[in-house]
Amino acid sequence: MELLNDEFYMRLALNAAQGAAGQTGINPTVGCVLVKNGRIVGIGAHLRRGEAHAEVHAVRMAGEEARGATAYVTLEPCSHHGRTPPCCDLLIEKGIARVVVATTDPNPLVSGRGVARLRAHGIEVEVGLLGEASRALNESFNRFIATGLPFVTVKTAVTLDGRIATRTGHSRWITGPAAREAVHTLRHRHNAIMIGVGTVLADDPELTTRLSVPGLHPARVIVDSSLRLPTDARVLNGAAPTIVLTTSRAEPARAEALRANGAEVVPCGDGPRVDLRAGLAALGERGIGSVLVEGGGVLNGALLEAGLVDKIMLFYAAKIAGDGAPSAFSLQGPETMGEAVRLRVGGIERFGEDWCVTAYPPKGEEEADASTISMETGGRADVHGAH
Repeated sequence: MELLNDEFYMRLALNAAQGAAGQTGINPTVGCVLVKNGRIVGIGAHLRRGEAHAEVHAVRMAGEEARGATAYVTLEPCSHHGRTPPCCDLLIEKGIARVVVATTDPNPLVSGRGVARLRAHGIEVEVGLLGEASRALNESFNRFIATGLPFVTVKTAVTLDGRIATRTGHSRWITGPAAREAVHTLRHRHNAIMIGVGTVLADDPELTTRLSVPGLHPARVIVDSSLRLPTDARVLNGAAPTIVLTTSRAEPARAEALRANGAEVVPCGDGPRVDLRAGLAALGERGIGSVLVEGGGVLNGALLEAGLVDKIMLFYAAKIAGDGAPSAFSLQGPETMGEAVRLRVGGIERFGEDWCVTAYPPKGEEEADASTISMETGGRADVHGAH
């Protein structure tokens, strides 16, 4: 039996936020629960960038019952005007007596200001309850607000010996239906899917979200240094925006042909290969805060070597592919095991007959100065609220 206490209500708020994951673009997912006299009087979640915050939905549901209630909020209420009014002012106006906050705003320019404003108006505020769970829920937003770069998750299906295809290149299907459904859920929850042009040429994927219920289609991002993407590729079907990352050396006529077929072609660097960091920065400028990489070993390895991978999700099938089969990460291997890339395991989950291992690699270099980036992105009030 789950005990009825502050943690119980905060978990309800986290569940409300989790339900909207993938719907809020570069904004965080946020939940709010209002409780008065032992009764839940309002529940809300931020559902879409540009629309009301979680606190607004909960207060509207509660009506007059909001006065004297306790608010459980998964992220510090915003304290200044963005594209929506400050949630702090709303809670003060409606007479909320106590606010329990899971975690403060990750933007150092605004972090703690909402808490301070509430306390200055005599509202009791407690901070930190299930904070780790809240930060994990918004790991993409936290990365974006600190660096201006999208959160990059490399997802791949592998055999037990780490192969992503057979020696002939055949890869359908490594994992079973349950794992594939989980991958489509991941697509729904990311702003973009990224693959290399080699994957397009080999498989001609559509890169849409296909579930038993309607899902959101993320933007499709193709890394294509030489613009080999066919103009009749299925990723140009208009189901979602398609962005092609290339170089300034690419043939202008090919770029124009792809643009004529609906793609946005973005030069990233002057070298023979796409500058992946510049490409991710370009995606961040376009409001893409999370990228699910579903490419092959070359793209996976290049991103990992560049220190651009934030999370790895390996879906393991109980199969052995053997010699000659491509691996999930194509990169120069170390001479000793002590030099191997060390990962922090975040969790292991079963999907049917397959297993997913989630792990976090070390970053390849120092993060960008958070205060500089956040001045441009504005924290929760301007990213979560200014839409």
